[in-house]
Amino acid sequence: MIPCGIVIIGRNEGERLGLSLRSLQANASAGAQIVYVDSGSVDGSVALAKAHHAEVVQLDETAPFSAARARNAGFERLIARDSSIQFVQFIDGDCELQECWMERAMGFLASHPDAAVVCGRRRERHPQASIYNRLCDMEWDTPIGCAKACGGDALIRASAFRQVGGYRSDVLAAEDDELCLRLRRAGWKIVRLDAEMAVHDAAMTHFSQWWRRAQRAGQAYAQGYALHGRSPDRHFARDCARIVGWGLLLPAMAILLSWWTDGLSLLLLCLYPALAVRIYWSARRKGRDNPTSAWFAFFTVLAKFPALIGLLGFHLRPLFGRSRSLIEYKQPVQLS
Repeated sequence: MIPCGIVIIGRNEGERLGLSLRSLQANASAGAQIVYVDSGSVDGSVALAKAHHAEVVQLDETAPFSAARARNAGFERLIARDSSIQFVQFIDGDCELQECWMERAMGFLASHPDAAVVCGRRRERHPQASIYNRLCDMEWDTPIGCAKACGGDALIRASAFRQVGGYRSDVLAAEDDELCLRLRRAGWKIVRLDAEMAVHDAAMTHFSQWWRRAQRAGQAYAQGYALHGRSPDRHFARDCARIVGWGLLLPAMAILLSWWTDGLSLLLLCLYPALAVRIYWSARRKGRDNPTSAWFAFFTVLAKFPALIGLLGFHLRPLFGRSRSLIEYKQPVQLS
């Protein structure tokens, strides 16, 4: 049996954490150790994890929380207990691991020594509960084969993880993209299998949650570009350019030039519905139904504005003496 471990991270996931822990016990290979890393939960998550026989690491609350910091802490605890561990399954506390995923994923890494990370299909638990959940389910549906990055749920080769120094703890979001960038630079491959990996519970039922999540994306793009955007990889350069172009420059030009153009510059705003139509037909070509494609197009265009707020906030907060912090969109769920 290949030595492996599991790191699950969470913050106020409530009953979702219980479902996740039970799925790990069903997946874990014989002797696989499970470490739960908690980021200041107030909902009884720590006690729940202990009841499921997971070793618990509680992060120091004096330092900013981040998924990257939590995953590093879990990895370090696993390796401290057993330095022979070859593979580590990372999973978020709002996800259930699909049965037999780890067995297949470990088999792939064992037979492909050039691969550092393997991930599979992540599905949303309740895609019909809200359009926001449905958008998440579309987001998780990424191409099969070699990829640029994985998500928060992935099986990672421990030696490759150590080689690049793990996650950057100061990365607030999209830490997976940043890690995979460094892994690819080191010559490793990231692979997505045609296999069911996890079920995610976004629990997004309100527009305000979607808005804050879009802000977080803008924040992540800004930080990713600040770290690697000027390198040959151009990390998140196009994403930031789209956000600034559509969210700031286009409306500014349309409005500010209206005085000199007798209002003709306002016709530039017609580019928004044109963009939405292009996104709509792209979704339809991928097999999405008409209503879902329409909503996807609408929210993709609208997301440029909260993303711009997140991007600007990343750059402006330090100028006003305010620290950068993770933007959260979920509410704590008390355990029953």
